[in-house]
Amino acid sequence: MKILIVDDELDILEFLSYALRKEGFTVITANNGGQGLILAKKHKPNLIILDVMMPEKDGFEVCKEIREIKELDNSIVTFLSARSEDYSESAGYTAGADDYIFKPINPKLLISRVNFLLKSKIKQDVINIGDIYLDLVHKKLFYNGKNIILRNDEFNLLHLLMSIPGKIFSDEDIIYKLWREEPRDSKFINMNIKRIKEKLKNKHIKTIKGIGYKFDL
Repeated sequence: MKILIVDDELDILEFLSYALRKEGFTVITANNGGQGLILAKKHKPNLIILDVMMPEKDGFEVCKEIREIKELDNSIVTFLSARSEDYSESAGYTAGADDYIFKPINPKLLISRVNFLLKSKIKQDVINIGDIYLDLVHKKLFYNGKNIILRNDEFNLLHLLMSIPGKIFSDEDIIYKLWREEPRDSKFINMNIKRIKEKLKNKHIKTIKGIGYKFDL
């Protein structure tokens, strides 16, 4: 597996490179956005880790350009940034990122996050977490062994939340990932969340007031 790290702080590049190479990954590094784009096109990495604030091109610009390059369709993009403002995280997802990780991060947690992202990108036919079995081919939900009927919007929303358990998805994230081509709003999301919660006996789906929603065991 190839991982490209783009960050203008050399100590961060060295730290991340060491941690990832130790786990057997092939690591390529760049210290600015322009160089990162060149190396991304050349190496077609499985995962691209981007800082936000960088010379030449910032991380958001780089991510947007990556998403316009067909050869990089299968590359996962995550931000790794000290910028923890809600608008920065939202801008990352709007730019096309798969995840947004905050600095500083424990090396073991980083490796776990990287492995999860790489695993989640592999085409899956089902997601099975605890007592929930989501059949992605036939769009069916089985809860405690029983087939639970979901509307299409409900299924897609549950699929998104289950794709990264524990991650909080804001309304903006959900609209961008599921309905950016359709006129959806927070009320529509909340209505579907309520229906899913009822069908799951008010378990697993958590509302984080004023922030968003997440899937928990």
